[in-house]
Amino acid sequence: MESQPSSSRVSLRQLFWSFFKIGGLTFGGGYAMIPIMQQEIIRNRRWIGTEEFVELLALAQTSPGPISVNTAVFVGYKTRGYIGAVTALLGTVLPAFGVILVIAAFFADYSRYPLVESAFKGMRPAVVALIAAPVYNMLKGMGWSRIALALIVAVAVGFLTLSPIYFLIAGAVGGILWSLFRKDKPTDSQDPA
Repeated sequence: MESQPSSSRVSLRQLFWSFFKIGGLTFGGGYAMIPIMQQEIIRNRRWIGTEEFVELLALAQTSPGPISVNTAVFVGYKTRGYIGAVTALLGTVLPAFGVILVIAAFFADYSRYPLVESAFKGMRPAVVALIAAPVYNMLKGMGWSRIALALIVAVAVGFLTLSPIYFLIAGAVGGILWSLFRKDKPTDSQDPA
């Protein structure tokens, strides 16, 4: 059962701390942050709803830059405007910036040690699972025709090395056209097939 977004105003301190925790406790890059963001933003804090989060996530994917940073900026903007966007951005980026500084200063020479290599290899399955979790969550709300379309696009991008930008543009145009032709019927829960 999806919780409804909280109507109370989000404090900048809460916004910063939530994204600082997300940025500091996530390994594996931007996509690995998505399930943790969902847990914190939707379930724990109830700042936005699931459907709105998926829309912000889609917007973040089409924007240049890392998806985790883009999502943080969009959620911050949605909850507190421009100051919220900057606050969420700093919360997300500062932990990684600090870790990179420490690694650059002290641990660069240790990366070739077998123990360090083994630790990173051991984290790979967890990172793959963290990336697969949001994909699964996004698929749950889609109909079979949209899932089939997503698989076709994935094959075209992955195996035929076609640029994903064409598919993003085609998807945006297709979504706009679909909403124009379906003005009289709600499009949230309906499958276009």
